[in-house]
Amino acid sequence: MTDSVLLIHDDPGLLRTIGARFEQTGSEVLRELTGDAGIATLERAQPDVVCLAMHLADGAPALVQRLAGQEAPVVVFGEQVTPAAMARVLGDGASQVADTATTPELLLTLAQRAAIEGRRRRVAELVVQRGASKFGADALGGSPAMRQLANQIGLLAQSERTTLLLTGEAGVGKAWAARIIHDLGARAGRPFLDVRLGGQNPVYLESLIFGHEKGAFVEATSRRRGLLELADGGTLLLREIADLPAELQPKLLRVLETRSFRRLGGTQDISADTRLMVTTRRALATEVDAERFRQDLFYRLSVMSLALPALRERSLDDRGGVISAIHLELKGMYPEGPSVLSPEVLGRFHDYAWPGNIREVELVLERAMVVARGQIAIGVEHLPGEFRARPGIGDRRHTPMSIEDLEHQHIERTLRYHGGNRTRAAKELGISRATLINKIKLYGITE
Repeated sequence: MTDSVLLIHDDPGLLRTIGARFEQTGSEVLRELTGDAGIATLERAQPDVVCLAMHLADGAPALVQRLAGQEAPVVVFGEQVTPAAMARVLGDGASQVADTATTPELLLTLAQRAAIEGRRRRVAELVVQRGASKFGADALGGSPAMRQLANQIGLLAQSERTTLLLTGEAGVGKAWAARIIHDLGARAGRPFLDVRLGGQNPVYLESLIFGHEKGAFVEATSRRRGLLELADGGTLLLREIADLPAELQPKLLRVLETRSFRRLGGTQDISADTRLMVTTRRALATEVDAERFRQDLFYRLSVMSLALPALRERSLDDRGGVISAIHLELKGMYPEGPSVLSPEVLGRFHDYAWPGNIREVELVLERAMVVARGQIAIGVEHLPGEFRARPGIGDRRHTPMSIEDLEHQHIERTLRYHGGNRTRAAKELGISRATLINKIKLYGITE
C-alpha cells in the first residue's frame, strides 16, 4: 500500500526537493508552506504521516500538539536539533525527531516507519467503529447441517486470501457469516469494511470502492482513498454483487486478477492486500444468461462459495437457538423488556415461515421488547398483526377453550419448541417425563 506523506516547510525549494525524494520511493506527497495550511490538509486528506520542519514547531508552540491531535503521527525534522528542542516537541506529541544535518536519509526512514504506525492507528479506529460480530458460529445451531456449515466457515477462515461468494435469501445472515470468517482468520484485528451496491450512482460507487484523485469529477476537491485501500490487510465485503453497475465490473475483475487498481481519475496502479467477499440473494448464473453480469467475473467469484439456508429450512432446535440468541442480545439493549417468551409466542414463531429470515426475527423481537416493556413475558398481543391473526393462548379476545384443550396446546407447543425432546419439555412443564408421556398418549399428540 502506498504511503501518504504531508510535508510542512516554509521553503518552497526544500519542499520540492524533499517531496521528490519521497515520491521516488512511491509515496504520495502533500506539501504545505504553513502550519495552519498543514492542519487543514491533514484534516481533509488524512495522510499516514506528517513531517514538520523544526523551526516551524519552534515558532508556533501549539502547532505540534494540534497536528498530533489527529490520527497521523508527526515527525519533526531539522538540522542540528538541540536536546532541549527534541525533548520539547516529543513532549508536545511528536512521535519522532530527525536531525537531517548528519543523516539526510533519516527523515525518509523515520517517516516510513511512522506511516506504518499511522495506518495501524486508523485500522484500530475502524475496528472499534465497525465492532465484532454479535454471535459466534455456534449460534448456527447443533443439527448436523448447521455443524457442517460451522465447519465450512472455519475452513474458509483459514483461506484468508481467497475471494468468497456468500449466497442465500435476504436476511439469512450472509454479512454475519462474512464477519465471522474474518474474525476467525489471520486478518482478525484488521479492518472489516462493507458497502451495499444496490441503488448507488456508478460514479459515487467507483469513488467509494476505488477512491478518486483531485478533479476526477466536480465534487472531487481533494484525493480520497477508497475502501479497498482503507481495508488493506483486512476484508472488504461487497453486498449484493449482482447490483454492481456494468461499467464497474471490468474494474473489479482486474482487482481479482492482478490485485491492483486505479483510483477514479488516476493513472497510477495501486496495490492493496485486501480480501474480497461478496454476497448475493440472486442467482448469478441467471444474471449472466440475461447479460446483466459478466461471465468471466462470475467464474472468478465462484471459486469459493458458501450457501446459507433460509430460516424456515432449519430444524426447530436451530430456529429456537437463533431466536433465543437474538432475544438475549436484545435483553442487554432493553433491560426493562421481558426476559422470557410465552409458549404461545414460541409456537407461533416456529409455525411462521419467516420470509425475512433472521433480519425479520430481529425486527419482530425488538418491537416486542419495546411494546412489552415492564412485562414478565412477551405475549402474542405484543407481536405484529400477522402473528395475532389466528386465535390462541395470549390473545386479547376471548376464545372458548377447556382446561384440557389449554393443556393439550401448551404441551404440544412446548414439545415443538424443544424439537420433540421429552426430557427438556418435561423439565420446562414442571412434570416428570413419565407423566408427560402419559399426557402425550392421552391427547394423541404426534411429534
